[in-house]
Amino acid sequence: MLQGATLLEEDGFGPKVYQLVDGNMLKLFRRKRLLSSASFRPHSQRFTDNAKLLSSLGVPTVYPIQLYRLNGSGRTAVLYRPLAGDTLTRILIDRPARWPDLIHSLSAFINDLHRQGVYFRSLHLGNIVMSDAGQLGLIDVSDMRIRKRPLSKASIRRNREHFEKYIRKEGLPIDVALLWSACDSVKAEDGV
Repeated sequence: MLQGATLLEEDGFGPKVYQLVDGNMLKLFRRKRLLSSASFRPHSQRFTDNAKLLSSLGVPTVYPIQLYRLNGSGRTAVLYRPLAGDTLTRILIDRPARWPDLIHSLSAFINDLHRQGVYFRSLHLGNIVMSDAGQLGLIDVSDMRIRKRPLSKASIRRNREHFEKYIRKEGLPIDVALLWSACDSVKAEDGV
């Protein structure tokens, strides 16, 4: 399966994401502790379940094809079709002047996620993809919970803090206060 594949991401423990020659992706997961809930419900299963739930909510995301358990290693993998488009990080690195044009659609997207109960601890510009048609979607969806009701103010605040930390870490030249202001004004217009 990995013959001719391109390694896209790795860490100190080894490969994490490959792009296969057919365009599909293979994401590898490792169990971080011997005693972990990942022993019963691996991260690859969470990734798959979350992708299916997001799709059922109308949120564009990756399309899982197959799950794998890698023998004796505590590792699992998921083969999936990627979400077409570019991450907002890539778009803003290439064209930072686009930030003001993205604020309205991004704030509406984030508010919609929160309204639908999507608590995505890795909600940041590197995990939000914009299609050629301008539609926003999510990738790298294993680190999320989808609740039956809208997120609390505390959960929204934690999502915002993580988002801002990512902006600082990546050194992106954008004013995130404009985004939160837009999110709050959209919520006010909706009567939330």
